[in-house]
Amino acid sequence: MAKITLDNLAHSYLPNPRSEDDFALKELNHDWDDGAAYALLGSSGCGKSTLLNIISGLLQPSQGRILFDGKDVTHAKTAERNIAQVFQFPVVYDTMTVHDNLAFPLRNRGRDETYVAERVQEIARMIGMEDMLHKKARGLTADSKQKISLGRGMVRKDVNALLFDEPLTVIDPHMKWELRTQLKKLHHDFGHTMIYVTHDQTEALTFADKVVVMYDGRVVQIGTPEELFERPEHTFVGYFIGSPGMNVIPARIDGNKAYVNGSHVELAQGYKPLDGKVEIGVRPEYAKLSMSEGLPVKVRRVEDVGRHKIIRAELFGIDINIIAGEDERVSADMNRVTFDATHVNVYANDWRVKGEAA
Repeated sequence: MAKITLDNLAHSYLPNPRSEDDFALKELNHDWDDGAAYALLGSSGCGKSTLLNIISGLLQPSQGRILFDGKDVTHAKTAERNIAQVFQFPVVYDTMTVHDNLAFPLRNRGRDETYVAERVQEIARMIGMEDMLHKKARGLTADSKQKISLGRGMVRKDVNALLFDEPLTVIDPHMKWELRTQLKKLHHDFGHTMIYVTHDQTEALTFADKVVVMYDGRVVQIGTPEELFERPEHTFVGYFIGSPGMNVIPARIDGNKAYVNGSHVELAQGYKPLDGKVEIGVRPEYAKLSMSEGLPVKVRRVEDVGRHKIIRAELFGIDINIIAGEDERVSADMNRVTFDATHVNVYANDWRVKGEAA
């Protein structure tokens, strides 16, 4: 295992980048703690795979350094970094059996056959392929081949880090949950440093100790699932995390009040005057329909999803979502909405602003 340090790291696919907009990965400084499990979360094209490939050595950064336990490995080859990487689509040796595919990294490093057999059996049990060990990989389904790729990445105990680039894309939905559970167990048992790239918030939030949210080539927040939900540092985090995501509403801030189209919303803290694009963010879980209090809304439809209701509404021409409990009454005369003041975040130019005691 290793502590991974990113020092002034940035990358552009252009030969002569002239501005920040030319960089696929904006400048980044961060320490990935030894033995922690991280998820890189963001939409397609945000820079997740670029960052992962720089860490693994498949890509040389345009600027900055990568350090493993304080040692500069920026120009070291992938093999010299002692990492294991699993890609989005299966990478297997079709002419080999499942057993020999899983054994390959161990044999390549001269491990004795007794240890190889024990470790392969253990990994095969984890990925549910014990009864397929002697089958050739050639005739297997795509999800079975990807399980081999996952197993081959996990078979070595001595790696500095395990890197996963959307590894469950081709896996059957039921098996996805089981494999995520096995990855968590692997991390618990052996304490590998793990970095898991995904655009799926469920995968990220259930797998990682900390989630690294990326947007437009930039890391906009690193935090626990609870921190991302309760205190999104950027409007993208609020919108991307949660289902539905956070409501983002243009507002004017005056002390401990936010004004939305002339109507006021109480805030738990006071704020200094803010310039630029100012908005408030409130999650649907902290919005509540009312008959007499709050801001006027038009309810468009109510979706009963079993454990709760999602109310799709319009607030001064802005689409918002409200979550009501399964047994909570929703009626036609409820045409106003209130927000829990302790859970209203304030944003200036997309970044969360810290308030002062009101």
